[in-house]
Amino acid sequence: MEKSFEPQTFETKWYAHWEASGCFKPSGKGPAYTIMLPPPNVTGTLHMGHAFQHTLMDALVRYHRMKGFDTLWQVGTDHAGIATEMVVSRNLALEGKGETRDSLGRDKFIERVWAWKQESGDTITRQMRRMGASGDWSRETFTMDAGPSQAVVETFVRLFEEGLIYRGQRLVNWDPVLKTAISDLEVVSEEEDGKLWSIRYPLAGGATYEHVEHDADGNETLRETRDYLVVATTRPETMLGDTAAMVHPDDARYAALVGKAVALPLSDREIPIIADDYVDRAFGTGVVKVTPAHDFNDYAVGQRHSLPLINILTPDAAINGNAPEKYRGLDRYAARKAVLADLEALGLLVEEKKHKLQVPRGDRTGQVIEPYLTDQWFVRMEKLGAKGLELVESGKVRFVPENWINTYRHWMGNIQDWCISRQLWWGHRIPAWYDASGKAYVGRDEAEVRAKHGLGADVALTRDSDVLETWFSSALWSHSTLGWPDPQAMAERGFDKRLPTSVLVTGFDIIFFWVARMIMMTDHFTGEVPFKDVYITGLVRDRDGQKMSKSKGNVLDPIDIIDGISADALVAKRTTGLMKPTDAPKIEKATRKEFPDGIAPFGADALRFTFASLATHGRDIKFDLQRCEGYKNFCNKLWNAARFSLLNCEGFSVGGTSVPNPQTDAERWILDRLQHTLREVEKGYADYRFDLASQTLYEFAWNEFCDWYLELSKPALMGDDRAAADSTRHTLLYVLEQLLRALHPIIPFVTEEIWHSVAPKLGITGDSISTQPYPTADAALENAAAAADIEWLKDAVTQLRSIRSQMGIAPAKAVPLLLQDGDAADRERATRYTPALKFLAKLESITWLEGEAPAAAAALVGSLKLLIPLEGLIDLGAETARLDKELKRIAGEIAKCQGKLSSETFVQNAPAAVVEQERARLADWTAQQAALQQQRSKLG
Repeated sequence: MEKSFEPQTFETKWYAHWEASGCFKPSGKGPAYTIMLPPPNVTGTLHMGHAFQHTLMDALVRYHRMKGFDTLWQVGTDHAGIATEMVVSRNLALEGKGETRDSLGRDKFIERVWAWKQESGDTITRQMRRMGASGDWSRETFTMDAGPSQAVVETFVRLFEEGLIYRGQRLVNWDPVLKTAISDLEVVSEEEDGKLWSIRYPLAGGATYEHVEHDADGNETLRETRDYLVVATTRPETMLGDTAAMVHPDDARYAALVGKAVALPLSDREIPIIADDYVDRAFGTGVVKVTPAHDFNDYAVGQRHSLPLINILTPDAAINGNAPEKYRGLDRYAARKAVLADLEALGLLVEEKKHKLQVPRGDRTGQVIEPYLTDQWFVRMEKLGAKGLELVESGKVRFVPENWINTYRHWMGNIQDWCISRQLWWGHRIPAWYDASGKAYVGRDEAEVRAKHGLGADVALTRDSDVLETWFSSALWSHSTLGWPDPQAMAERGFDKRLPTSVLVTGFDIIFFWVARMIMMTDHFTGEVPFKDVYITGLVRDRDGQKMSKSKGNVLDPIDIIDGISADALVAKRTTGLMKPTDAPKIEKATRKEFPDGIAPFGADALRFTFASLATHGRDIKFDLQRCEGYKNFCNKLWNAARFSLLNCEGFSVGGTSVPNPQTDAERWILDRLQHTLREVEKGYADYRFDLASQTLYEFAWNEFCDWYLELSKPALMGDDRAAADSTRHTLLYVLEQLLRALHPIIPFVTEEIWHSVAPKLGITGDSISTQPYPTADAALENAAAAADIEWLKDAVTQLRSIRSQMGIAPAKAVPLLLQDGDAADRERATRYTPALKFLAKLESITWLEGEAPAAAAALVGSLKLLIPLEGLIDLGAETARLDKELKRIAGEIAKCQGKLSSETFVQNAPAAVVEQERARLADWTAQQAALQQQRSKLG
């Protein structure tokens, strides 16, 4: 092994070896263990959320592979219709040849998209390899490959034939830049500064009413006869499409007006006054306008009251021919100005005031989204949703943490029909054809449509130009990647064996958009659930708890953490392509302050260990590079421990069995601790507690193996007892090799590199640690007595080292140790471990005192006093101060125990074992206090 830990020298080497050797392919003899990768967008790059989730998936896959399961991590990417079209359109603009999506036409544009995908679209899969993702790349699937595309068509046709897919005119989220419907997930609503305008709507037919206003105490402040209603709106241009004015049915102020009408300003129309309990009587005047074609809530009102739907916008959000001629062709915001000017000229604009409101914007374009009335394809969700909810409620699908079932239940209980069509070119084209009259025919291809409906060649058919939204094909991911609906592909890909898959690892934000739809679709078409468990991860935030976003300038690229990046390059990365270029100076300043020297390379293992250690149930993750630094130090510590072990085992190897027959208590102790560690780690994986599993391994590796066992092994390694020395070497190598395998699922690269130097000495063959069995606890290697003995030794050494440190005794200076009190077990241990105590605590002698002790620095191990005489060694004043400080600390602990035990609530309600433990703690602290007070009294 090289002297220093340099991950860049071996990470790519080992990943290439793993992939070339085929060890990521299913090969285990045990039951199937399958994870489906949530397919990242082919346009994207690996962000911290991906890296976090991929680390957890890879740890599970590597763990189960080593446990002997027939393990598959199905990887692949999503075609991401909207995102990909935007990227290619932007690339066309950058080429400067004047070509656009529309000038190229559908076929040529799609050719360009495929070309781009082949050249640059697989960036994220290359980055996954850098992170160590052990997916079966031979089965990598793209959502527009032939198999998934066949599944999409088959699903659409069958749902249509069952009456679960229909075409209809509905309100959708509409992006006027992309000119397509988008899903709720692609809409980002944030509070912005806007305005609220109050407008008079004249009553029709000369009607009037008595208008009365009151103050907060109910006192009448105004009474007058009015021939108008006052309506408040944040979008005055939409009044051109109003089809009603609305009041609350219990609002006495307007009861007499219900059923009458108002003359819609700026339009030659009268619209009815209706009553509906949707209205908030306390907001504004208690009167609202109803525009069913341009507001989702108004659409629902319109359906209840059979109101007409008047769409006044074109696909690019200009005013269309349904509005008065004066406004036609105007952009929505130009129309707003014109409408307000005309209202003011007519004396109908009552008030304009500042107003905070939630503004929906498309996450791709940043443009304000319009509720838009258009013909789309929909999936009826009532029946599918009920079954999807039942499958989770019955426990066939389990959420981890379990509280996320409440989110699922809420969404499924309020499910609406699913708009699945998108006005794009890139994606799965809808398998529907139209005749000259506009009648739609659905089939797997045009030939099937003609044969099924008896349509001859003389009947012209035109295929639907729309494509299906990305979530439609993603909803089929768990079974389409296993070959469905092709029987031969299903047999080849292990459909019957691998469905349901084992676990889905994903974020809470797509529980409804993806998780629920997979559950519904997989069950509907296969009779199985797509996965047994759904592990919901938290969101990766920055060190201050802020969401990572390009606009905030706090994004971290996981590859930059692995490889390192200069400050200049990091600034350039964070300030390029900002939606608001004016944010660049602020982002640069903050970046240079946080990373004045850029980011040093940490390697993939340090980043992976950081993610695993932070994966606590139910919490978002505050990612701090200091944690990463700590886990890089851990990898370095492991590296140095391996070098120590190998240097002390030169020329030594184990023949036959690799299980030690320990000769020393130190060996028996470390083997015992290893078994307990392996049990805790196994439980951590079973419970998806990656944080607990990684912490358990960290504590064992750093504290027990590196800090203690390596030290405890030195007396035997340097002693004259050849049998004890060789046994110690055997145990050293054995525990290190077991530890490397236990750590491998979390930190695969460094463990692989070290393992190839360690395994041959134990007679272990194999070309990769990843194909070795995962270590399991062996009850025969547990030894409670040895564990207790070595814990006593550790406690004694720790106390003595603490005295030396606090008293400033030079590390090389040997000191005498006096022992006093204690019991028979203490005397036996002190005798047995005299060589170890002298070696580890640098003692010149160990003497038992029978009489009065001289002035000494004191510590306790149970009832045993450890005394280092002070005369000629240390400053008595300093020792007096140390004892006073320790006595003050112990007094605080005693007060805590007494406070609990004096509480009737604690004594009566706490478990008996807990109460007894607290009493034992009080007795122990009291004994220590008495012993130290006695020692303090001797110092004057």
